[in-house]
Amino acid sequence: LGMFSELKFPVPWGHVAAKAWGPSDGHPVLCLHGWLDNANTFDKLIPLLPRDCYYVAMDFSGHGLSSHRPAGSPYHFLDYVTDVRRVAAALQWRRFTLMGHSMGKMKTPLNAQLFSFLYCFISPQFCFLYPEMVDKLILLENLGFLLAPEGTEAWLKSKRMVIDRLLSLEAKQQTPKARSPEAALQRLLEANRHLTAEGGAILLQRGATETPAG
Repeated sequence: LGMFSELKFPVPWGHVAAKAWGPSDGHPVLCLHGWLDNANTFDKLIPLLPRDCYYVAMDFSGHGLSSHRPAGSPYHFLDYVTDVRRVAAALQWRRFTLMGHSMGKMKTPLNAQLFSFLYCFISPQFCFLYPEMVDKLILLENLGFLLAPEGTEAWLKSKRMVIDRLLSLEAKQQTPKARSPEAALQRLLEANRHLTAEGGAILLQRGATETPAG
């Protein structure tokens, strides 16, 4: 298990990088690093673990060898949960073990402790949103996911819907169709029934790009 391979998974802003150890047909284990860490977090641990598993340690967006999000884009914690879902989909894993690490140290500044504390919620959040996908959860220096009981159902429904819809849209992404000016206006009016033809034509002047095909 000392030998590893490098993996890359395409995402809309570039790629998510990962390291993999063990036989690819072994029991799947997805490893999540902590705040400002990267997949190398697991270099010394993986060789000590059972050899019949396939360990994939991903670099979260903006960490390690993964692409940064576009300049000016925030890094919300739910976005990291979405990264986990993207990687699981790319690996075609329906059910796997999730191992998460957080670096919360008492000697770090208060703001670093806060981010470390929030970061440790990523793997429990994923388990809460997609329990059918996780057979075991392993937490290293970590906490469970804290949520007020009265908000559980609403949080689960809304956050899972956001992630599922986003990934569904990304999967369906196609090259924009070229249309005639008349067809483009008709399509715009069909999607926005409150618009008049005059209003739609004004919007298309700035909202459409002319190409040789339309």
